Amino acid sequence: MSVYLRLKEQELSPGNEVKTVPTLPASFLALLGIWSLSQGAYAQTLAYVANFASNSVSVIDTSSNTVVTTVPVGSQPNGVAVTPDGTRAYVANGGGDVWVISTSNNTVLAKVVVGEYPTAVAITPDGTRAYVTRANGNSVSVIATSSNTVAATISVGTAPGGIAITPDGKSAYVTNVGTGSVSVIDTSSNKVTATVGLGTVGPVGVAVTPDGTRVYVLNSSGNLSVIGTSSNTVVATVSLAGDEISPFGLAITPDGTRAYVTRFAANTIAVIDTSSNTVVGTVGLGPSPLEWPLPQMENTPMWELPSTRPATATAPSR
Repeated sequence: MSVYLRLKEQELSPGNEVKTVPTLPASFLALLGIWSLSQGAYAQTLAYVANFASNSVSVIDTSSNTVVTTVPVGSQPNGVAVTPDGTRAYVANGGGDVWVISTSNNTVLAKVVVGEYPTAVAITPDGTRAYVTRANGNSVSVIATSSNTVAATISVGTAPGGIAITPDGKSAYVTNVGTGSVSVIDTSSNKVTATVGLGTVGPVGVAVTPDGTRVYVLNSSGNLSVIGTSSNTVVATVSLAGDEISPFGLAITPDGTRAYVTRFAANTIAVIDTSSNTVVGTVGLGPSPLEWPLPQMENTPMWELPSTRPATATAPSR
């Protein structure tokens, strides 16, 4: 059953401007970086937004769609994730560290130095570890959430960007933008057990189906690679009609039947039927939906381009 968040009056645009949008499923809102972390009979009512340009995190009460506080963090915050119990938010700062925010009082609990431009954060289902990709370090840092210290560092491919953890918590899938591959990490040993070559350019977004059988990888070349987790091989490729670098955001519905991909060049979201791995529809939106067009900068790697995108996660009301 789909979970709905109370965000029917708010959308976060690249300039952090508030706009009016209809109520959307949590999986659809995940394209904004907003995820459902249900606990008991309620869903989250606070959104944590990492503001890259202002070195801060905005905390939004989604029942009233107002900013309740702003938390100063490190330099160039990129990614943010909330623990499954909703008590802490982990913020990856491009300056080289991860800040931990207590959601009970929105104060900083800890600062964990990881180095080499951390970009994305994923937390294991049991909440014991946070996995952080480091784009300029070609590695993933593993933070033990009990002590907020780095427990392991894992070498992966060039310029790791996105990361997703399987529902059983046993594997983490990391997109390597520079090498066109996905590194598969065994979370029990924190070792790379497989590297999946995609044969395409710039994998960015990544999402795992709720049953854990498939991993969808969004490539900036304009397609989706579907990886079977039993074999860690590409089992299907979904064309997005030659969008080139325009696709960026990716999310899968809670029942696993649909995948959504933002296409800012076309001002739409593509809807993919995961049973047939075909595009079955589009959703029309405003300019540059949910993400931002990457500026064309000569001789600048995509993973080093400046960003104004707000990264967001949600936590339960307290």
